[in-house]
Amino acid sequence: MIRTDFRNRINRNRIIISLQNKFYHLSDTATMLELRFIRENIELVKEKCAKRGMPADKLDEFSQLDQKRLTLLGEVESLKNKRNTASKDIAAMKSGPEKEKAEPLILEMRETSQKIKDLDAELADIQLRLQDIVMTIPNLCDDSVPVGRSDSDNIEIKQWGKKPVFAFTPKPHWELGEQRNIIDFERAAKLSGARFSLLTGFASRLDRALTNFMLDLHTQKNGYTEVLPPFLVNTASMTATGQLPKFEADLFKIQDWDLYLIPTAEVPVTNIYRDETIAEKDLPVKFTAFTPCFRSEAGSYGKDTRGLIRQHQFTKVELVKFTTPETSTQELESLLADAESVLQLLNLHYRVVTLCSGDLGFSSTKTYDIEVWLPGQQAYREISSCSNFLDFQARRGSIRYRPEGQKKSRLVHTLNGSGLAVGRTLLAVMENYQQEDGSIAIPEVLKPYFQDRF
Repeated sequence: MIRTDFRNRINRNRIIISLQNKFYHLSDTATMLELRFIRENIELVKEKCAKRGMPADKLDEFSQLDQKRLTLLGEVESLKNKRNTASKDIAAMKSGPEKEKAEPLILEMRETSQKIKDLDAELADIQLRLQDIVMTIPNLCDDSVPVGRSDSDNIEIKQWGKKPVFAFTPKPHWELGEQRNIIDFERAAKLSGARFSLLTGFASRLDRALTNFMLDLHTQKNGYTEVLPPFLVNTASMTATGQLPKFEADLFKIQDWDLYLIPTAEVPVTNIYRDETIAEKDLPVKFTAFTPCFRSEAGSYGKDTRGLIRQHQFTKVELVKFTTPETSTQELESLLADAESVLQLLNLHYRVVTLCSGDLGFSSTKTYDIEVWLPGQQAYREISSCSNFLDFQARRGSIRYRPEGQKKSRLVHTLNGSGLAVGRTLLAVMENYQQEDGSIAIPEVLKPYFQDRF
């Protein structure tokens, strides 16, 4: 069974977290929830989960299991105290004249020890079942997140620029690509199957120009350090960022290896500091990474089947931040601004929406989506999601920082966003900069990347 296999993998990687030994403070707002926090704030957790559309049965099961666990703990503690007292009595009897009276008590304590062993085994199983439940409970959404069921309930908060006006009927990018022979879906399908693409000529060069432009912008102007992480990661890394266990069906796993193809650079980059403590003076840490991304898109069949929107393989420039709890709210706003700057420099019209509770990602407490205007489709399409996870991922990955002058470390807050999805930016440029003859103009900021240098 998937749950059993996943549990075993977590045990082997020694990343099952002892939820009993930590305390989650309500003022922290949201996290990978802990045993004590859920128990003491069960109604709040139910309310927040209900806003996300999560049924209450898991939390009801949690309450029942947790109560049984507390009862068993009390019983075990009582039996251990009884055994400790009896052990002293037995020792006194053996050294005194009533040596023969010790034997019945010895036999009774053997039965007690066996009962303790059986109860400990039952407790261990309950603990695993509780942790299974905890790992499926999403982050608590921020109070500013609008309540809703789907993306139709997301709230637009602003627009930038104006929709381009054409003297002709603009075409979608897949028609432009086929007309110019720069995007080949048929040959890609021959190579790999559906939902793959083959870029050639101008499209391939435009893709490379956009990648270099984004990386240069984020490293030279927006203050990020570029990293090139592995594209394969282990179970521990996937678990820390929240992809496992919930999204296992969306991942590509390497058979007979504890390795997965990354669905986003968020996974390896966030895990750079897993099981480490960062000095407060080094925060915020800001990384950017260009990587391929791989997603099975399980459950999305029939959606966005045409063009480059929803592919099994795509590339992205990712932005990841590690911050203190006091600054993560404002860092989300600056992260959004960094992602927006790409579209502004490309002069592409877009809007920003704040995701409602039902559309919010599993690990996120608040997310802004940037949706670029595509004139060939007469629609807005997501091109970036910028999210604040508070300490949800940090708790799963044990990523901490040590405040200046203090011995006790604290969990960092993590944030990430696309800065941007390269393929979607490419198609946005194609559709917005198309000419009547089917050619595609080059945005001013990209012209230096098209100058022949050899």
